[in-house]
Amino acid sequence: MSQQEIGPIKKSKKKPRVLVAMSGGVDSSVAAGLLHEQGYDVVGVTMQVWDYSQEECSIDFKQEQSTRKESAQEGNGTCCSSIDVDDARAVADHFGFPFYVVNCESPFQSYVIDNFVESYLAGETPIPCVHCNTFLKFDHLIKKMKELDCDYLATGHYAQISPSSLTGQDSIFTSTDQHKDQTYFLFTLPQELLGKIIFPVGDMNKDKVREWAQKNDMPVAAKKDSIGICFVGKNDYADFVEKRSTPDLRPSGDIRLFPSGEKLGTHSGIHTFTYGQRKGLGVHSMVPLYVREIDPNSHTVWLSEEEHLYKKKAVLRDLHWLDEVGTSEKLRVKVRYQHKGAQATLVKKADKVYLDFD
Repeated sequence: MSQQEIGPIKKSKKKPRVLVAMSGGVDSSVAAGLLHEQGYDVVGVTMQVWDYSQEECSIDFKQEQSTRKESAQEGNGTCCSSIDVDDARAVADHFGFPFYVVNCESPFQSYVIDNFVESYLAGETPIPCVHCNTFLKFDHLIKKMKELDCDYLATGHYAQISPSSLTGQDSIFTSTDQHKDQTYFLFTLPQELLGKIIFPVGDMNKDKVREWAQKNDMPVAAKKDSIGICFVGKNDYADFVEKRSTPDLRPSGDIRLFPSGEKLGTHSGIHTFTYGQRKGLGVHSMVPLYVREIDPNSHTVWLSEEEHLYKKKAVLRDLHWLDEVGTSEKLRVKVRYQHKGAQATLVKKADKVYLDFD
C-alpha cells in the first residue's frame, strides 16, 4: 500500500486491521485517530522499553502528574515514563479501540542501550533512534503485527511512502513538514516491508496535527514534544555511559591541537566528546575550538579552529539502498538530523563507496 492510497475507505465487514505504534505523544496518537476515523480496524500498542524507576529518568513523576492535573494545557515533554503509557491508553479509550503494552526492555537494552554505550566508548556518535526503528519498531512490532492478525503497521513518523519514479517500487520520501521530517532515521527499512507500513501524518505539518487533535478532543492535544534521547532524559550522556561501563574502558588521553600537534591538556575519556563539539572541551583558548577527530586507539582528542573542521570526503558503511543510485550521481546529503543537506557526488571504487562533497 503506497501513501497515496491512504484515505477514507468504505466500511465493510472485513476492514483492514492496523497495528499502530503509540508512544503517548500527539503524533502517533493522531496517526491512530486518523486511521480509526477512516474506517480501519485499529489496534494500539506501546513498547515498554525502559525501566521507569531508574534514576536516569530524572523527572519527578508524582510532581509531573500533579502539574498535568492543574494545567493540562501546559502538556509535558516526558519520554520513557509510565505517563506516556497512560496517555497512549487514554487515546485508545477515547476512540474505543483495543490497546496493548509490549515489554521490549530486553531487546531495547541489547540493540539500543548497549550500542549507545559501546559507540561512545569507541569515539563514535551513535544514532539510537535508527537502532530502535530497525530492531524494535520495524522488526519486533512487525512480528507483533502478524501475531495480532493485522494487515499493516502504522507509526507517527513524519515521512511518506510512494512508488519510486525509477523502479516503480515503494520507497521513502520526505514529509510535507520539512522541519519535523524523520526520514533521516528510517534508512534501514527493507523495501519488502514498505508495503506493510503506513505513515498517516506524513503528509501533514505539525500545526495541522495538533489542530486535528484539538478538534477531536484528544487527551494529548496540548502535550509537548519529547526532546532529546528518551532513555537519557535530562541527564548527561557521559554520566549515562559511565554508569554502564568500567573505568578500564574509559582511559584518559591527550587533547591536542590540529595541525600543530600541540598538547592542550588531558581528558578523562573520549566518551565525553563528539565530533563538532565546541563547548565543555576542558581547555582554554582565545579562539573557538571544535572537536575535529577522536582517535580510539591512542585515546587522543584532536581540536581545531573552524577552518580545519570540514572534510570533503565521507566513506560510507552499512549501506542500504531503497532506490537506484548511479555512480557520479549528484545527491543532497544530510549528515545530521536537522542538517539541511549538502551537495555531494556518489563515488564507487573497488570495495569502497564514498561521497565527494562539492
